[in-house]
Amino acid sequence: MAFILGSGSPRRLELLAQLGITPDAVCPPDIDETPKPRELPRLYCARIARQKAEAISAAAEDVILCADTTVALGRRILGKPEDAAEAAQFLLALSGRRHQVITSVAVRRGDRIWSRDVVSAVKMKRLSDEELNGYLATGDWQGKAGAYAIQGPAGALIPWINGSFTGIVGLPLAETAALLRGAGWTPNKEAAA
Repeated sequence: MAFILGSGSPRRLELLAQLGITPDAVCPPDIDETPKPRELPRLYCARIARQKAEAISAAAEDVILCADTTVALGRRILGKPEDAAEAAQFLLALSGRRHQVITSVAVRRGDRIWSRDVVSAVKMKRLSDEELNGYLATGDWQGKAGAYAIQGPAGALIPWINGSFTGIVGLPLAETAALLRGAGWTPNKEAAA
């Protein structure tokens, strides 16, 4: 039985290491992540995580872990910004407001998929022009849903969260561990034997 991480995210790899898991393979799937018209953020996030898990070829006994993290401002999905101008638009929309960070986790073994959505509330402080431009200059917004990552320099812009910190980072550990147990995966089987 192999453990396959279906993600290219270094943060997910680091979070898995906290559970004592080192994947046998890292295989980021190539799927279309375009939201459907009027698709709600939580449903979108769950759909993408499942599609990622379904897109990876593996043996029937292998365990595949995929996840998707989405930043939602009301019904609006804030994906990964294409450039600094779009990142600035996202950050200005989030400035001084609460929003949701949704991480959907999908674990596949054979034809069965176990999944869970974890929704956290996050408040970003009201950003001054100096703070906005300073953060944009770090480049940390690149490749990040909603144009920020709480574990990086943007952490100084987030005074309040309610929910799973690891879920906001990109992989809710308690829920992921439960899903893996449900799929019959026990890390470090050799150490436990």
